[in-house]
Amino acid sequence: MKIIASNAPPEVGATLQRLRLARGLTLEDLSRVAGVSKSMLSQIEREKANPTIAITWRLANALGVEIGELLSNQQKAVDTIRLLEAHETPTLPGTHAGYVLRILGPMELAGKYEWYELTLAPGGELVSQPHDPGTAEHLTLLNGAMELEVGTAKKKVKAGATARYPADVPHALRNPGKTEAKALLVVIHR
Repeated sequence: MKIIASNAPPEVGATLQRLRLARGLTLEDLSRVAGVSKSMLSQIEREKANPTIAITWRLANALGVEIGELLSNQQKAVDTIRLLEAHETPTLPGTHAGYVLRILGPMELAGKYEWYELTLAPGGELVSQPHDPGTAEHLTLLNGAMELEVGTAKKKVKAGATARYPADVPHALRNPGKTEAKALLVVIHR
């Protein structure tokens, strides 16, 4: 039997949609995490546009897969233990504001439960607009110092402490110290 290789390009759109839906993500969820516009994602999924290598890399990272899996039409068997190396963890850099947010939670829980590792440089801040009504955040400071502002209330957070607060109002995390501060941040959407 002779096998003939296909010269047709992979159907990235179908694979992207399958991976996105398997994780329970909307186009908007994936757009936010991958940093790719919702309209571009829609065009890719409908095979109306081909993603650049840079966009393919962002999508693969956001979905927690290798680029090859996104470019393949074959479904990969799911490992019992899925290990993400540090370099595979999606990251939202806010270098202009002095923060780095590593997305630790699985994509399929985005919009329900999200957890992050937040690193604030000295003088850095993460300022957030109100999230959806009922959203709450839980911040556990691992090292350094942070100042939390929720609405008009302010509190200092010391290493080892956990702050729980409503996130459906304007809120901000700042590092008033002279050393880097690192925390785990859990967001619960209601």
